[in-house]
Amino acid sequence: MNNAILKRSYKNAKEIDADIIFSNNTCDSALPKEQKKDIGFIGKYLSDKKLSWLLVFILICLFILLGRSFYLQIIKGSYYNYLAESNRSREKPIIASRGIIFDSMGKPLIKNNPIFSALVLPRDLSLNSDKRQEQIMLIAETLNLTPEEINNILDKYPKNFKYAVAVKDNIDYETSLLLKIKSSNIIGLYIEAHNQREYLYPYEFSHLIGYEGKLSEQEFNDKKSGDYLFNDYIGKTGLELSYESTLRGEYGKDVLEVDATGSEKKVIYHKDANNGQNLILTIDEQVQNKARETLNQYLKRLNKKRGSLVILNPQNGEVLALVSLPDFNGNSFALGISVEDYKKLADDENKPLFNRAIKGEYPSGSTIKPVVAAAALQEGIITDKTTVMSKGGLWVYERWFFPDWAAGGHGLTNVYKAIAWSVNTFFYMVGGGFEDFEGLGVENLEKYFKIFGLGEKTGIDLAGEATGLVPNPLWKKQTKNEDWYIGDTYHISIGQGDLLVTPLQIANYTSVFVNGGKLFRPYLVKEIVNNNGEKKIIEPFILRENFIDQKNLDIVKTAMRQTTIDGSAELLNALSFGAGGKTGTAQWSSEKQTHAWFTGFAPYNNPELVITILVEEGGEGSQVCVPVAYDFLNWYFNVYKVGN
Repeated sequence: MNNAILKRSYKNAKEIDADIIFSNNTCDSALPKEQKKDIGFIGKYLSDKKLSWLLVFILICLFILLGRSFYLQIIKGSYYNYLAESNRSREKPIIASRGIIFDSMGKPLIKNNPIFSALVLPRDLSLNSDKRQEQIMLIAETLNLTPEEINNILDKYPKNFKYAVAVKDNIDYETSLLLKIKSSNIIGLYIEAHNQREYLYPYEFSHLIGYEGKLSEQEFNDKKSGDYLFNDYIGKTGLELSYESTLRGEYGKDVLEVDATGSEKKVIYHKDANNGQNLILTIDEQVQNKARETLNQYLKRLNKKRGSLVILNPQNGEVLALVSLPDFNGNSFALGISVEDYKKLADDENKPLFNRAIKGEYPSGSTIKPVVAAAALQEGIITDKTTVMSKGGLWVYERWFFPDWAAGGHGLTNVYKAIAWSVNTFFYMVGGGFEDFEGLGVENLEKYFKIFGLGEKTGIDLAGEATGLVPNPLWKKQTKNEDWYIGDTYHISIGQGDLLVTPLQIANYTSVFVNGGKLFRPYLVKEIVNNNGEKKIIEPFILRENFIDQKNLDIVKTAMRQTTIDGSAELLNALSFGAGGKTGTAQWSSEKQTHAWFTGFAPYNNPELVITILVEEGGEGSQVCVPVAYDFLNWYFNVYKVGN
């Protein structure tokens, strides 16, 4: 009996110990499965693997939360800060008046007209598509537009939230007042004023002044650092482009406190605008108009469309006239040209938007011969006593013939006769040599062409100027994969072949022969006037000088005078004052007429102007361009100068 009692006591003690163990949350893995069932313990079991996955999940959640917080506070912080600020304040630009351009006599060539535009601010439109469409319909009704028209404009800038978008331009003053009143109760609609250019001489100065137009999206992105507005206007071509920063001025601004609907409550900060500065040109409107009118008359007589006329003051580089025909109406662009009208201009075979005076590249024809003569004199290849026999041309190796323009030639020829009558044989020999006569050679020709400003921009204060081309053996090899031959040297010696020049370059190097050997940088703006009336004078700039001796310049100048006395420009001898010049006829196509050239100066003793004329496919320079020069020079010195 005692043994039975002891066994029961032992069993009870084991059960008590098990209860103590489980009550202390010790691990049950060591107990037999049957014993766990016996004690009736209820709990959840997690393995180490499951705990690891739980930890990974928690870390991923934390990483997502931290990443989202970083994106909202750091990356998009400024954006949301802007949204918050926009709910209580708005920045309103104060547009500066654009500077005016005046001619040399103080006559305004441009006028600023106030006009109004209707703008929609995307951030004021609801994010709910239905409500947004209701807002757009209300705006469309107010502006007498269709919702589709407004949506099409806004859809062009899907990423734009900050900037107001113009949906209707050129609103007149009376209509704008009514819209201004209505817009105060329409969320998202604003009426703003700005100036619109009116070009008072829209054709005469179209290539000079150019035009102003609305910024493209690309231009806006490029100009953000310059504080340009989304619907701003910018100079596109001509002086409007070249002097954009000068004409534009500095915009001011008001920072306004607004309520939840965007209504303005009070001004928090104000900054005045500084209006753009004015430009005073070197050109008198009368001279520009007469130059254009004269060239245009002769083009019509010849049934031609394309030409250019450049007039410089040879003593300082001032541009006195710059004409390119056909031209265009600058006000068509200022008012906002339609796609159809722009396409007509762009597709016109005569290219009215193309400024031939500074961008057109043509073979110079015989207008290059004074430069070749000056180079040969300077290098000692010839003197004014040197003569060659012109028999109608040169045979090279009895295979290639290089002709004079006159059958049978011109007989015994010196430099005066060679320039006056444009004798090709003389310049073939002077430029490339012949038999035992040593010429300049292609290296010296290239050297002097570049000294006289060819193959590079003149630096005129207009954008888009072309460089022309001075060819050489390396260029020909790289471009055409051909060797350079003596014929190439002969051709560029008379202004043919691959040599290309602009009308402005010819006018500029013509000045060198009459101003003592100075090559100036041509310029159009002589004064810049700020809002206080203070003037900045633009001084003449000499690109290079003293590269041709004065005695050699005088020889060429005398030869150019001979051209107008009994040479190819003899018509000019009928003027009441002396003049000098050089005609040119440039071949450029085997199927089309030659380009006609003339470049000259007057008066002979004290030259006040250089005039260069080009008529594309005009034929002979002596027959086509010299009469244009005669009419203009006669008017300038016998009418204009007398009256002024």
